[in-house]
Amino acid sequence: MPDLPDQAQAANELMRLAKAINRANRLYHVDDAPEIADAEYDALVRRNAELEAAFPDLIRPDSPTHKVGHEVASSPLSKVRHEVRMMSLDNAFSPEEVAEFLARVRRFLALPEDAPVAVTAEDKIDGLSCSLRYEHGKLVRAATRGDGQVGEDVTANVAHIADIAQQLHGDVPDVFEVRGEVYMEKAAFRKLNADLMEEARAAAEARGEAFDDAKVRQFANPRNAAAGSLRQKDASVTARRPLRFWAHGWGAASAVPGKTQHDMVRIIEGWGLPVSPDFRLCQSLDEMLAAYEAIRAGRAGLPYEIDGVVYKVDRLDWQGRLGFVAKAPRWGLAHKFPAEQAETTLEAIDIQVGRTGKLTPVGRLRPVLVGGVTVTNVTLHNRDEISRLGVRPGDRIVLQRAGDVIPQVVANLTRDDARPAYTFPDHCPQCGSEAVAAEGEVDVRCTGGLICPAQRTERLKHFVSRAALDIEGLGEKTIDEFFALGWLESPADIFRLHRHRDELLAREGWKDKSVDNMLAAVKNKRAPDAARLLFGLGIRHVGAVTARDLLKRFHTLPALRSVAELAAQSSAAAESETPASPESEEARAELLSIDGVGPVVVEALADFFHEEHNRQVWDDLLGEVTPPPYVVETRDSEVAGQTVVFTGKLETMSRDEAKAQAERLGAKAAGTVSAKTDLVVAGPGAGSKLKKAADLGIRVIDETEWAQIVAAAG
Repeated sequence: MPDLPDQAQAANELMRLAKAINRANRLYHVDDAPEIADAEYDALVRRNAELEAAFPDLIRPDSPTHKVGHEVASSPLSKVRHEVRMMSLDNAFSPEEVAEFLARVRRFLALPEDAPVAVTAEDKIDGLSCSLRYEHGKLVRAATRGDGQVGEDVTANVAHIADIAQQLHGDVPDVFEVRGEVYMEKAAFRKLNADLMEEARAAAEARGEAFDDAKVRQFANPRNAAAGSLRQKDASVTARRPLRFWAHGWGAASAVPGKTQHDMVRIIEGWGLPVSPDFRLCQSLDEMLAAYEAIRAGRAGLPYEIDGVVYKVDRLDWQGRLGFVAKAPRWGLAHKFPAEQAETTLEAIDIQVGRTGKLTPVGRLRPVLVGGVTVTNVTLHNRDEISRLGVRPGDRIVLQRAGDVIPQVVANLTRDDARPAYTFPDHCPQCGSEAVAAEGEVDVRCTGGLICPAQRTERLKHFVSRAALDIEGLGEKTIDEFFALGWLESPADIFRLHRHRDELLAREGWKDKSVDNMLAAVKNKRAPDAARLLFGLGIRHVGAVTARDLLKRFHTLPALRSVAELAAQSSAAAESETPASPESEEARAELLSIDGVGPVVVEALADFFHEEHNRQVWDDLLGEVTPPPYVVETRDSEVAGQTVVFTGKLETMSRDEAKAQAERLGAKAAGTVSAKTDLVVAGPGAGSKLKKAADLGIRVIDETEWAQIVAAAG
């Protein structure tokens, strides 16, 4: 097994993988807005499976191995619990993995190595899974897959899909759930995006505004278009979208009239539902791989998108014996296609600055057609990726659309040409501030913070957000409006908004009461909580908890700045390989002695105060506000002086709120369980920390008991 870490490293990697995969599932299945390509997602899942196989004791409660899709808690549609769980399929990427699938089937069924195993094969359409429940042949309910156990009710929406029969014909069991895919053809997808663009253009003209096509939200691919069209609260929107459907299986059924997968698909087709035109029966591995190659060869000419071939053991009695593992059946497999590739020229490398200051290199390409889409830009991710590929403007590159969605460079055909290497900028192209990569990180970030135009509005929105200064009346749209007017460029400008009162009253949507309420809310924050103010500045790695930890030690912002600036001198001395002053080393050591503050936070503070722009923003802001010294008021409680660890999912408060409660009760909130821990508060999904607490004999309570301790403290 490749690249196996030690146990501690594996635990950390599994934690990161769980977060990344679960986030990707939510974006794909719930938001219809994927951030990563299918190929990248598949790689994450495969790595997670490798680590879990090697370290079974480290399998997490939130492991994506046991999840299908994502929960639908935020959906505007009604929820539907599936009588029979809707599963997903394991993936294969090579003929060897397909051969191993057949071998596993034979081993499980105790068949001879040469025993024939008939398998169906069909193209894997890139759509949205849907279950259709028929009672006495009449469609009574349609539902999306959701997380496999609970989906969304889309009955009213599928009534507008012509492929989905409202009444089946023939001898249909009393109850039968047909399962298949809702999809959108490529031509319909292109027309939908064109229509959305024209609608936005017409709306802008009607408002007398300049049209900006970059602001028009379009669907990334046909799968997202199908999902977004089907999962509409207003079924009339679905009715205007040309959706299609085909069936490939079934769920709950009062009777199953066939004995094989092949028979059942043909029976369902006879009832009046379409199935894949490429559905076929294979008698051997060679026939399976031949079907794969034939379907792959015809892929470009299909009117719809497919991303692989699905194999299923044909005999239903064997399917029943094989059963399921985790989230997938043992009797099914998805053989995925490799990404399509093309050659083109990298004409330029532009640097984009994101809202967090990250510098992202974007390759400008000579336009090239890849998988039916003209590609003109490609992300180069970061400085290390450019170095790995050795790309420079003028290079010939191999491009692929990973997962048929996101373009990526896979090879540089001219890297050996005698030309200088590309030099990644060490200053922000937007504001000129230094651009640095923190120790252990690959991303280069602008240190300009609040003075950087690329970051400024997002930083201002963070500054007024609920977790920071919590200024009512200054929402995201208002910040954007005031920034566009030139009234807001730094946090201090928020406290000078009263100068624009008359101008604001002249603007549409603003009345005396709303203006006065907003200005009063700003005025009420002129003596803000120092920790909230520090957090609101958006210094990298200084979150709400770290801000409180810092202020608990230094109490005032000027005192913190003095120590941080001295520590910055120590960092600068280390970079220049010159001796640091004793005062600067002492300041750095003092910061590092604070529980919860490590070298990453110290470097982030040093980077912030190293920039004159940031010091000016700081001075300007403290000229407008006067935060009182930060003092944590504690109450007498049964946990005063104790160390408390919170683990699992907290259902009534955030983790930061819980830690703040502990501090107010005179307790210390720690992140790990050790012999020094006095109390563990465990929510659902608590894992290794709960086990360690039991091993050490530490008291464990649930969230309700914790709430009682808080209430008893008054």
